[in-house]
Amino acid sequence: MSTATEFQQMLRGVSLRVTAPRIAVLSAVHDHPHADTDSIIRAVRSRLSAVSHQAVYDSLRVLTAAGLLRCIQPSGSVARYETRVGDNHHHLVCRGCGSIADVDCAVGEAPCLTASDERGFAVDEAEVIYWGMCPDCAASHAD
Repeated sequence: MSTATEFQQMLRGVSLRVTAPRIAVLSAVHDHPHADTDSIIRAVRSRLSAVSHQAVYDSLRVLTAAGLLRCIQPSGSVARYETRVGDNHHHLVCRGCGSIADVDCAVGEAPCLTASDERGFAVDEAEVIYWGMCPDCAASHAD
């Protein structure tokens, strides 16, 4: 589990100023992978009661731009954030409850899929979302 000291080092490592909202946002996303913005705001406010919505939004934007967070937005879903960055992993999304789980690339290194025609692009990432039913939803549909 990451500590405030580790989060401070992460911020300094990408030349960002260490602030209480940034540490609280990193901690909230670390503790709640794939959380949406409202959930992150609630988690941050449980640590810093006086933090504004704007401070959380600004922290999410800055931390994502710095590569400390990754933002994903499956079709039909709000933006969600995670601290697992830089490994080009993919996601499983439940059509029933909307839960999201990480899944490693199917084969090889990033990008783990090769486009049939790259059209001159230098491809460095492939984003795959697997859709289906989580075990709990599949079991409730079987009843």
